[in-house]
Amino acid sequence: MFTIRQILVRMRQGDTDRSIARAGLMGRKKLGLLRQQAAQRNWLDPRQPLPEDAEMAVALQRPPEGQPPQRLSSLREHEERITAWVAQGIQGTTIHAALVRQYGFGGSYSAVKRLIRRIHAAEPPRVTSRLTFTPGEAAQVDFGAGPLLADPRTGELRKTWFFVMTLCWSRHQYAEFVWDQKVMTWLACHQHAFRWFGGVPKRVIIDNAKCAITKACINDPVVQRAYGEYAEGYGFRVDPCPPHDPQKKGIVESGVKYIKRSFLPLREFRHRDDAQHQLQEWVLGEAGNRIHGTTREVPLNRFAEVERPLLQPLPENPPEISEWARPKVYRDGHVQYNRCYYSVPFRFVDQQLWLRATYTTVRIYWEQALIATHPRLFQPGSFATVRDHLPPEAQAWQTQDIQWCLRVAEGVGPHCHAVVHQLFADRQLVYLRTVQNLLRLREKYSPQRLENACARAVHYGNARYKPIAEILKKGLDQEPLTPVDMQNDSTYTRGGRFLRDSRNLFH
Repeated sequence: MFTIRQILVRMRQGDTDRSIARAGLMGRKKLGLLRQQAAQRNWLDPRQPLPEDAEMAVALQRPPEGQPPQRLSSLREHEERITAWVAQGIQGTTIHAALVRQYGFGGSYSAVKRLIRRIHAAEPPRVTSRLTFTPGEAAQVDFGAGPLLADPRTGELRKTWFFVMTLCWSRHQYAEFVWDQKVMTWLACHQHAFRWFGGVPKRVIIDNAKCAITKACINDPVVQRAYGEYAEGYGFRVDPCPPHDPQKKGIVESGVKYIKRSFLPLREFRHRDDAQHQLQEWVLGEAGNRIHGTTREVPLNRFAEVERPLLQPLPENPPEISEWARPKVYRDGHVQYNRCYYSVPFRFVDQQLWLRATYTTVRIYWEQALIATHPRLFQPGSFATVRDHLPPEAQAWQTQDIQWCLRVAEGVGPHCHAVVHQLFADRQLVYLRTVQNLLRLREKYSPQRLENACARAVHYGNARYKPIAEILKKGLDQEPLTPVDMQNDSTYTRGGRFLRDSRNLFH
């Protein structure tokens, strides 16, 4: 309306359409139509005041006389259907293809695109409000993708991430390069950030990363158990954003972009420690002393002068960095954590337990009761086994070795020792379990009866487990050997086992 009012003033002064068009206010064709409409409404009379802008807008929005009416859209019968598809998030090319395939639509994709544009223009705009914070009230946390750095163990290039915590009021930040986004890494980064700031904010705003939130939900989010204990130990509250709404932590999102665009490009890093050193120097130098685009102040000045004294003090005994897991006990009496195996008492087989891992120890709980403690293992596939956790038969297999069996057999008697020694001397089979079961017969009967049974089995040349067990079961060990049996001089000392002289053979 301001431009049209200028044009009408110049027309009243007698300027031609050519001169007005030369000034760049409007083309000559439109100037002719405007002059015609203004003359019909007596707007060119310098003695009459110009109408108000609203009146001119209403008068000029009508199509001029003689102009053909606007053509009807070729999609007028499909508008309701297309509106529903647009609400479902279906893209325009898919809508055009469906119209052609299902309804025989012969129009172009441009018609569909114009209709979708009108539908979007009719929707109410998305309105938001800026979040404000007081000094020391909150910090926002996020991860960003870092550069490829050499792994210190293998030397191969490996993907990294950088952790960022930004204080919402001063915009001072802490950043750190890490190898992963695991729970213990997440907690360690929080600890380093709080030490960097020299205090703890009252609230930490996060997204729904698995290392922090186990169940993402607007109304009832579930916090990772280790993170909840950490928040309680440091005295801050966790404030997760609603799912799929990262704008609720836009301050740290901007900080991540700032590192990606201002720090990472055109830099070289020898290793992670070098990258971390450069990053900290940059935060305290260029980033911390710039004029922030939103606050229009220097972040480090705002932090040092106002926000730092208002942070909560660091705890005297900070919480231990740990991770909780819910492993199930395997049939061998072990649970798995980080590809390593830890034993628990065998009565918990097939049960689901709680496991709390730190950098040095692994503790395993049944409900609230501690049932096992192990040193932390780091080599995948390694085992930490406590002998008392195994069932009795497994303990016997591990503790009752060959030397133990020989010592026990010698204590029972010479014949028992001879049987055990003969079984262990076999060159084909390992008789360890057999010997363990044989020696266990002394508990069921008595050492003396076992010795007698072994003597009888040795005498008849059948020193095996089953014959000895049958002798004990039938009580044959309590019967004396026959006189023929006792004459070992003629049986074993002369000629061999099955040789008899004529006197003994026909006795």
